Amino acid sequence: MDGTPTTTRTKVTAIPGDGIGPEVMRATRQVLEEAGARIEWEEALAGAEAFRKGIGAGAPKETLDSIARNGVALKGPLETPVGFGEKSANVTLRKVFEMYGNIRPVREIPGLRTPFAGRGIDFVVVRENVEDLYAGVEHMQTPGVAQCLKLITEVGCERIVRLAACLAEAEGRRKVTVATKANIMKLTEGMMKRVGESVLKEHANLAHEHMIVDNCAHQMVIRPEQFDVVVMTNMNGDILSDLAAGLVGGLGVAPSANLGDGVAMFEAVHGSAPQIAGKGLANPTALLLSAVMMLRHIGDFATASKVEHALYVTLEEGVDLTGDLAPEGQGVGTDAYVARVMANLGRRSERLVERDYRPIAMKKWPQITWYKAASTRELVGVDVFVESERDPHAIGITLQAAAEGSAFDLKMISSRGAQVWPHMGGNTFLVDHFRARFMFREPPKGDAVAEITDLLSRIGRQHRWMHIEKLQRFDGADAFTKAQGEG
Repeated sequence: MDGTPTTTRTKVTAIPGDGIGPEVMRATRQVLEEAGARIEWEEALAGAEAFRKGIGAGAPKETLDSIARNGVALKGPLETPVGFGEKSANVTLRKVFEMYGNIRPVREIPGLRTPFAGRGIDFVVVRENVEDLYAGVEHMQTPGVAQCLKLITEVGCERIVRLAACLAEAEGRRKVTVATKANIMKLTEGMMKRVGESVLKEHANLAHEHMIVDNCAHQMVIRPEQFDVVVMTNMNGDILSDLAAGLVGGLGVAPSANLGDGVAMFEAVHGSAPQIAGKGLANPTALLLSAVMMLRHIGDFATASKVEHALYVTLEEGVDLTGDLAPEGQGVGTDAYVARVMANLGRRSERLVERDYRPIAMKKWPQITWYKAASTRELVGVDVFVESERDPHAIGITLQAAAEGSAFDLKMISSRGAQVWPHMGGNTFLVDHFRARFMFREPPKGDAVAEITDLLSRIGRQHRWMHIEKLQRFDGADAFTKAQGEG
């Protein structure tokens, strides 16, 4: 959609970031100013410098206040501690402002030589951004066994699929693919599949399909042009969006948006590249394309189109490209590349298939504690996780003895998801982490706190237990899965 440029200035929080971040931010702002974008920038801090100042979240209150006040942010790459220590500043920003939708366009860029050039790749990965394994709820169960809780909510699935559908309609796309691992994780990934299919039935103008996520990865490489919009849970979307970026030139040219009800943050996907920071070699293409998405978000479709066409003309002609884009030995620095893009403002690329972009009609979600009631709710048992170096037969004897005189019977014991008592045959590799499934002999009254407490007390006399899960049925259906081999 091409309209006249907006006449009012939009305040945007600019977070330069780390490494090459300040360089690509400066380059992007130069191009936008030359293109006539009416933006008032408010610079803010996040990332490595914030961590060095002892700000564990990676973003000071002043930055959070700026984003909250402006509602729009453009962000360069931030350094993230790996494996220990501080939280990721990227994740902090997404979670604080509940930017639940990550949008990653994947479009073939003329002039970039890839194995997939000429295939007409043009799709969008929509990734749920705040729950799933990235909720970051982890525990060491034993000194040698760790767990991470995969938290999937029905409302989280609904939000992200509705966003994917609205994005498809805003860009004139025709199909949405829901990609999950529902064949294995039937409750968590299965929820994404079920909710996705239900929501997409409401959009009669869109074709929709479900695809197992590993097959989706395979299909992205075999026939990527079949996709239009692909929506996934957090970790699946994280992995496949990077794979998808590799089809069209890599993370150096991959833009993204993070959308929520009150805030939108646009960012380059690539890392901070400290090895070339300060050398004037950085490629600002990813942040420039992210800024194009930002311009469309604030309604400045004309300037967005102007910048996008100039960038495409520059890449098509192949003159004054940064070293990562140019043939070996022919690359130029950031300043020369930016100058070439600005010189091309006003020119139009014949190879850029421009869409009739419209604002994304995102649903506004109420600020309440979401709650889903069940018509019926039954408590049928408990899973108790115990640490033991004994063999399953010995553990079974002790746990059966512990259950005598209680409200429970021991049904089975599993190790890493496979039943090991009663013995089913085979040769399961054992570790010191076992799940013992106890079922009520008679339906209990209420939450059975006394009965469960009694069982834990009995177990604790011989075993160290770590945590417990209630086994429930909602509306007559089991709300838990069975172990491999469990009858």
